Amino acid sequence: MHTEQTHSKQYFLKLTIGALGVVYGDIGTSPLYALKECFSATNGISVTPDNVFGILSLIFWSLMLVVSLKYVTFIMRADNNGEGGILALTALTLHSRKKDPRKAWTMIILGMIGASLFYGDGIITPAISVLSAVEGLEIASDALKSYVVPVTIAVLIVLFAFQRLGTASVGAFFGPIMCVWFSVLALLGVISIAQHPSILLAFLPFYAIEFVVNNGMQAFFILGSVVLVMTGAEALYADMGHFGKKPIQKAWFYFVCPALLLNYFGQGALLITNPQSVVNPFYLLAPSWATYPLVALATLATVIASQAVISGVFSLTRQAIQLDICPRMEIAHTSEAEVGQIYVPRINSLLLIAIIILVLGFESSSNLAAAYGIAVTGTMVITTLLAFIALRKMWHWKPWLSMTAIIVFLGIDLLFFTANIVKIPQGGWFPIIVSIAIFGLMFTWKQGRALLAERLKAETLPIKDFLSMIDPQNPYDSGVLRVQGTAIFMASHQLGIPPALLHNLKHNKVIHERVVLLTLVVEDIPYIKDSERVRVQALGQNFYRVVAQCGFKEIPNMQHILDLCQPYCLSFEELDTTFFLGRETLIPAQKTTNSSWIALTGWRQRLFIRMLRNSRSATDFFKIPSNRVIEIGTQIQL
Repeated sequence: MHTEQTHSKQYFLKLTIGALGVVYGDIGTSPLYALKECFSATNGISVTPDNVFGILSLIFWSLMLVVSLKYVTFIMRADNNGEGGILALTALTLHSRKKDPRKAWTMIILGMIGASLFYGDGIITPAISVLSAVEGLEIASDALKSYVVPVTIAVLIVLFAFQRLGTASVGAFFGPIMCVWFSVLALLGVISIAQHPSILLAFLPFYAIEFVVNNGMQAFFILGSVVLVMTGAEALYADMGHFGKKPIQKAWFYFVCPALLLNYFGQGALLITNPQSVVNPFYLLAPSWATYPLVALATLATVIASQAVISGVFSLTRQAIQLDICPRMEIAHTSEAEVGQIYVPRINSLLLIAIIILVLGFESSSNLAAAYGIAVTGTMVITTLLAFIALRKMWHWKPWLSMTAIIVFLGIDLLFFTANIVKIPQGGWFPIIVSIAIFGLMFTWKQGRALLAERLKAETLPIKDFLSMIDPQNPYDSGVLRVQGTAIFMASHQLGIPPALLHNLKHNKVIHERVVLLTLVVEDIPYIKDSERVRVQALGQNFYRVVAQCGFKEIPNMQHILDLCQPYCLSFEELDTTFFLGRETLIPAQKTTNSSWIALTGWRQRLFIRMLRNSRSATDFFKIPSNRVIEIGTQIQL
């Protein structure tokens, strides 16, 4: 018993250290730039003791209310079978809206907006994190200033080049490095606080209130910079499935939060002692001899933070594909042991190109800071809305209690979001443009797929009518020939005969001895047990309908699905089984006659057709051997 408890504690400690390396990389590198940006020239706040105390108080209570209370304590309770994140939350809310298509589409749209903002965050985070770390070279020597951008780009290229190898080989080092990082943050803060211990009084809300009263609208605009201390809060929720709630919560309250607060208060003490250190209070906390080692450690920490965000973007893309709001893409698994470690080549290349353009265009972390807040606060607003929709259904809260809670948390989120809107001309336009573009692609794809499904459903034939047509005892039977072997027809619907089977019969005049209509259904939970994955129904005349379920975090394995059919007396010989897939050629409608709200018009029709053409084929995506596949083409007018 004692041995089991020891192993359990060791495993919990391993998860907690792992959470430090993956979950807290982004928020853990915020001290590099957050407090400095609060006193930037654009904010127009002078470095006086009153202002330092006021801003530190705002930082303290922002971390407590938004990160500690909302995310770590509250939002993490809205888990989808242990999984978190914006799309996991969307899937959870969809579960209670299945009977109402309009409300379900509202949830999907909210999820797509949140996902689009997360992609914008995924572009900005690596750029601002690595830039802020490398900018320490300027503190070491003015002569190195011209090297900041080239070194940043070089680090980012190396980081993205290693993505194809996966994080399994270096993941074990992430946690210990971040342990060192947070320890250094705390140590630097303690040394500075010791010289001005009264700075610790800044945790009192009085100083925040006084700052707001004295500075009016200027204090409101400062919130656009204060929000930088919370960047990465979404990762606490998104990575819940990898580490579990408890390790993430323990790591935050016992290690990460204290280290961050000590460093912020240490920077505040330095600013009171030496206001000129506002140029870079983080690096100036350290003695001059430690600048280069600190730059190296900070660069490592920001690379880890960037890695966590990149992995999050890959994971989000996989979920988006499974929830059918994104075209199919190549997804490579980089670890045999960890299903969550994946690599998406197309996304990796697009991310790197976008980040390099961003670094070249903005050139400094200060310029990028204006662009950062919109994406972060926008995602927070969407998460709060979806979480309360889900939690009200899960906990059966009374309406007045739900409204009280949402008014408090959503009010805080909207306050930060509004404060960042004024930064749109300074760089906030970038995540907005990125998010609008990605949302437009997602929405067009989702609408196009819904319209295509509607068109295909109209071409299906009821199963009873079809079987009666080919019944040998039917006096009107046209003498269809049954040939040896098994044919598996991929069907998008669980009712009727798929168009591919009808076209095959029309052109080849044969039906296989055994026919399986296979439908893949993506459920709104992350994983499906093998015991519940497959349902088999005998339809008569050696026809079978197989419905295979998968979670939104899984990629269907076709061979595994076929193996699970054996208990239903349905086995498949590899050389005797052929897959038939429909391949639709879409023709844009000359004039839209469909008044349905899912109809596509004009350039969006052409965009969807192009996306469908570039989507990865079902043969490759489901890893079906190409020598066992026959694709049957059909033309469909949108």
